[in-house]
Amino acid sequence: MLHFTHFNITWETSENKIKLYTYLECAVSKKRLEVINMERAPFQVLIFPFHCYKNNKIEYAIFRRADMVGKIWQGIAGGGDKGETPLKAAKRETWEETGISKDCRFIVLDSVATLPVEHVVGEFLWGKEVYVIPEYCFGVEVKNKQINLSKEHVEYKWVEYEEALKMLKWDSNKNALWELNQRLLRTSN
Repeated sequence: MLHFTHFNITWETSENKIKLYTYLECAVSKKRLEVINMERAPFQVLIFPFHCYKNNKIEYAIFRRADMVGKIWQGIAGGGDKGETPLKAAKRETWEETGISKDCRFIVLDSVATLPVEHVVGEFLWGKEVYVIPEYCFGVEVKNKQINLSKEHVEYKWVEYEEALKMLKWDSNKNALWELNQRLLRTSN
């Protein structure tokens, strides 16, 4: 069996585009096998994994990011790649950050927030006229609560709605979770 090491390198180009190179390194030969170049799309995705029990109890997974100071809890969040739809980006980000299968049932939420470009990527990446980008929201149903955290997160918890609401920092996360919880409660009755 071959084992691969995966790592990313990002940098800014003179065209104000972030380029992401993904290197796959074979552990046996130590040779780089593939280089993929992707450009960042002007949107974010936010995803809340959930687990429904037979007694109608629902738990949500929330995450603490490694790159944020303090105990800031949120859903899975990330950016789209050029050419990706928001749903495809949500499935990829969910798999990359948690190991949750792309084949799980994703629920597209109506909740859409806007985020300041400088807070997301640190600059006016898509031109001086693009001040905010949309954050599309999703839920993903999991049958197994096992999560394999990426290095982007230091901790996760499965909690019920009220506890999650208290722990989440961002209003966009609270709004999306409220909508997801309401949709799930209505379909379970």
